[in-house]
Amino acid sequence: MNKLQNKVAIITGANSGIGLATAKLYLKEGAKVVLSGRRQEALDEVAKELNGDFITVLADVSIAADNVRLIEAATQHYGAIDILFLNAGIAKPIPASEITEAHIDEIFNINVKGPILAIKAALPSIKDGGTILFTNSVVHQKGFEGLGIYSASKGALRAYSRVLTSELKSRKIRVNSIAPGPIETPLYGKMDLPMDVVQEMGKGFAAQVPLGRFGSSEEIANAALFLASDEASYINGVELEVDGGLSQV
Repeated sequence: MNKLQNKVAIITGANSGIGLATAKLYLKEGAKVVLSGRRQEALDEVAKELNGDFITVLADVSIAADNVRLIEAATQHYGAIDILFLNAGIAKPIPASEITEAHIDEIFNINVKGPILAIKAALPSIKDGGTILFTNSVVHQKGFEGLGIYSASKGALRAYSRVLTSELKSRKIRVNSIAPGPIETPLYGKMDLPMDVVQEMGKGFAAQVPLGRFGSSEEIANAALFLASDEASYINGVELEVDGGLSQV
C-alpha cells in the first residue's frame, strides 16, 4: 500500500477502461490524481465512484489548447507533476483500400499528436526523476488486418518514446510504455463496427493469445502502478507487453 503516497499523477482517457482502473489503483496507493476525458457526463459519473484526492478535467487530447489547459489545471491544483500517463487512444479498423484522410487525421491526432503536445506542455512541471508512461499496443508488432492506421500510430508512439527517453536522461525522467494485448475495455465498442463483428473480432484475438482469454483493465493498471512506482526505478525506455503472450509467439 501507499506505493505512490502524495505523488501527483495525470491520466488521460481516464473516464473508462484502463485509464479509470489505473486512476482507482493510483488513488488506493496514495496518489493525487487528475483524471481527464473528453465527455463531461462520463467524468461526472466517474467522480461518484472514486475515493481519494482527485480532480477531473474536461480535455480532448487531439486539441492543442486542451492539453495546455489540462496541465495548467493540474499544476494550479496540485503543483508539480510526478506521473504523466498518456492513456487516451482510439482504434477504428478500416481496410487499406478504404482509408480516408479524415480517418488518418482522427487516429493520429488522438493517438500521436495528443500525447506529444501534452508532454510538451507538461515538461516544465514534471519533477526531475518523474515518470512518463504511454499506453501503446502490441498491434504495431503484429499485422492485424484492417488496423494499418492504428498500428502505424502506435508504431510512431513507440519511436517517439525512445527519443524522449534519450532527451530526458539529464533530468532522470523515466519514459516507459505498456503494450496491452486484447483487453476487455470500452475501446471495442468505439470501433464504428456492428457489435456482432466486434464480438467475432474479439474471439479471433482471444484465440491467438496463449493464455486463451482477454486481459482486464485491472491487469493493465497493475503494470501501470509498477512502472510508475519506485519498484521500477531502473526500468527506462521499455515497452512492456501485457498481452498473455500474444506478441511472443
